[in-house]
Amino acid sequence: MPSKITESDFQVKKLGEARIPSPMQGERFVDDEERILYITGFRELQAYNSEGKTVPSFEKAGPRSEIYYDPSKLRCGIITCGGLCPGINDVIRAIVQSLFYSYEVHTVWGFRYGLEGLAPAYKHEPMELNPQVVADLHQKGGSILGSSRGPQQINEICDTLERMNIGILFAIGGDGTLRAAQAVVEEVRQRGLKIAVVAVPKTIDNDIAYMDLSFGFMTAVSEASRVIYAAHSEATGARNGIGLVKLMGRHSGFIAAHAALANNDVNFCLIPEVPFSLPVFLEILRERIHRRGHAVIVVAEGAGQDLLENSGGTDPSGNVRLGDIGLFLKEKITADFSKHNLDLVLKYIDPSYIIRSLPASTYDSAFCLLLGHNAVHAAMTGRTEMVVGFWKNYYIHIPIPLAVSHRKEISPDSRLWRDVLLCIGQPENLLEK
Repeated sequence: MPSKITESDFQVKKLGEARIPSPMQGERFVDDEERILYITGFRELQAYNSEGKTVPSFEKAGPRSEIYYDPSKLRCGIITCGGLCPGINDVIRAIVQSLFYSYEVHTVWGFRYGLEGLAPAYKHEPMELNPQVVADLHQKGGSILGSSRGPQQINEICDTLERMNIGILFAIGGDGTLRAAQAVVEEVRQRGLKIAVVAVPKTIDNDIAYMDLSFGFMTAVSEASRVIYAAHSEATGARNGIGLVKLMGRHSGFIAAHAALANNDVNFCLIPEVPFSLPVFLEILRERIHRRGHAVIVVAEGAGQDLLENSGGTDPSGNVRLGDIGLFLKEKITADFSKHNLDLVLKYIDPSYIIRSLPASTYDSAFCLLLGHNAVHAAMTGRTEMVVGFWKNYYIHIPIPLAVSHRKEISPDSRLWRDVLLCIGQPENLLEK
């Protein structure tokens, strides 16, 4: 946890006082004073108590007894931005159904192709969303609204929201989308508009801070495990066989690490957070082939970038363009085995675009449903500049500035990484032998 964080960093902003009785009947409403502790370790709690500090805590998500908006007058918008991820359609469906059935809000617009849909220059016609339109979305991958990367003019976005009398904008996307949502909030505030911006975090890499899990991650791990099984079959089916699998994970290796735990046929797991030496890795790989005759390597896309020539530049979202570590390793392993006069059968698999475009798994589908519902509950009370998250088995509210304050990564000293090393038998240090 960043050293300067305080209880005030966890406070969610509101547009005003919620005074309208909720139309939800027979519900167990959540009280605003119900909060979820950020810190749960006994020693950490003792340290806060000994210093007389308030322990940071999240607002608990869920329906409130009173809401801010008059449902009969409310118009809402939804955007989906960034790369595809299993579960986007599930979240859209959940938001629409909750607005219609729980709050009787009957005007919901889906803006096509992310922030482009709010920029007049692209001339993307909004899509009217209702329960009939979204009825079977949970069975489909991708996004019914489409997606895009890249910044747009915030003033034009707010012009569109104001012109269409949008009261709530739901933004489904990763850290770039959250930063754009933050900019929209600031512009809306300067204009004195009562528009709430509530986000549902979308990152298949599971790397957004202050939340245990993001949707699509469990689907990705499950499908990655199937790919690893295929790589292992290929490796064991040949003399000196190697299965090399590249998985998603630009800055954080959660998919690779969890997939290795789910399928411990993996022998090497390379992630962005843990550097490795190519000569050391190749030597240990040769030793493995001498001993066992096969190997399975899982590498996250952001691993080993210090070994590659920087491809240079950024994508439209501002992300640094990564070198292809998968093809790099394939080339280097092949050359190394040839140099040592060793036969090699190497199968390289990159399933990234297949995985990210799949429909959500049953777990993720249920998870998306509740994320979408809780996003609606929060927005209807006038909460804004926030993200719906998941922490210690509770759905929570996270201020956007807190969520984008840093990226969640795997610590080399964490129990997760120690378990991966123990499970697959990989040496702790691949920098020196």
